[in-house]
Amino acid sequence: MSAAFEWTGRDDGPGPEHRRFFHTVTRPGEGSPSGDGPPADAALIGFASDEGVRRNGGRVGAADGPTALRAALASLAVHEDLTVVDHGDVRVDDADLEGGQARLGEAIAAARRGAPLTVVLGGGHETAYGSHLGLEQGPRLGVLNLDAHFDLREAERPTSGTPFLQMALDRRERGLDVNYAVLGISRTSNTGRLFARAEELGAPWLLDDDCQDRGAPLEFVQRFLDGVDGVHLSIDLDVLPAAAAPGVSAPAALGVPPFVIQSVCDALVDSGRLLHLDVTELNPRHDVDQRTAKLAARLIHRVITRAARRSS
Repeated sequence: MSAAFEWTGRDDGPGPEHRRFFHTVTRPGEGSPSGDGPPADAALIGFASDEGVRRNGGRVGAADGPTALRAALASLAVHEDLTVVDHGDVRVDDADLEGGQARLGEAIAAARRGAPLTVVLGGGHETAYGSHLGLEQGPRLGVLNLDAHFDLREAERPTSGTPFLQMALDRRERGLDVNYAVLGISRTSNTGRLFARAEELGAPWLLDDDCQDRGAPLEFVQRFLDGVDGVHLSIDLDVLPAAAAPGVSAPAALGVPPFVIQSVCDALVDSGRLLHLDVTELNPRHDVDQRTAKLAARLIHRVITRAARRSS
């Protein structure tokens, strides 16, 4: 794990009435003589990697995403009694993506022992397979990907375009249903072969054309939830319109409006089945006025605080 991020931000004074996100963050083992740390509402782990994006021919820079996401989160106001444990970053600096994904899985498995919700700050979308390695693979665990792309590519080695095919193959080897669904697919960004592969896997999708208001996406999510007991939610920020999220590897020509993505996140939290969240593909090198980082931070903040209110 890499050196700890220094959580600081705007400080308006003492007391819960001035609480901001950085006030809620602790380190593993802080505040407990046993070394277990205080009970946490959520655990954060960074995955500082863009090796998968590089292998996939995308715009590199996502390795800086975890730091940018933490910085955007730090000063957001928090109105709940919240505790978040930050477990630092798993870094991929040596092109060993496979080793990095394995280490991320180990970090998630450890973090889940102290928090009901784990949140990984990516990193390219290769993050998602590392998350998969850290989650208990029950028969009714579902993966919902909010993304313009299926990320079901076949390749000689893992990339940011392969994680969900890797997951599907892993689950099939264990005799488990795939339980993979995608919301926000761009027809012009996915070849016919990728659509066919989704059909082969029994993976439903909803096009970005059909996600311009809340109706169809929320119906899609409810059908998905009817078949699963736990949810791994993976958000590739290129699902959002380029005007709202310019700082990604592959900006969207249309995208899904932020308020629709927000409503989908709300529905998943309110179901009580959300176990894990990835937020991936933030590329600070190409962000404009920190638009992408700020929007992503609001989504993370919303999921964590809503989940904490639900469990309190």
